[in-house]
Amino acid sequence: MYLLVVEDEYPLQDLVVEALREGGFDAAILSSGEEALTLFRGKVAPYRALVTDVNLKGSLSGWEVAKQITEMAAGFPVIYMTGASADQWTSHGVSDSILLLKPFAPAQLVTAVSQLLNAAGPAAT
Repeated sequence: MYLLVVEDEYPLQDLVVEALREGGFDAAILSSGEEALTLFRGKVAPYRALVTDVNLKGSLSGWEVAKQITEMAAGFPVIYMTGASADQWTSHGVSDSILLLKPFAPAQLVTAVSQLLNAAGPAAT
């Protein structure tokens, strides 16, 4: 199952990808929202969920990336990761999303992804 991951801090990229792979997921890791939207729009892989840091380098925040993706694919599962912007989740987060506060245990990430994917049901074909 393919996940789209946006994290601009390279040490965290490795931790996130390792946790997801151990949980049985394939992850495309990107460092900017612009790259994520390009891949998503290009349907490079059958992505099933977005895992994004909130504060990203570049012109787009994780909030904006998730909003644009859910406008293209309603109900698309989103997991936000943040250390400082949790208080903005209720006003900026998309519906049916999960927020993980950094630092979090790898198992928390895998559980959050699994929970949202199970709630979303099978992918549309």
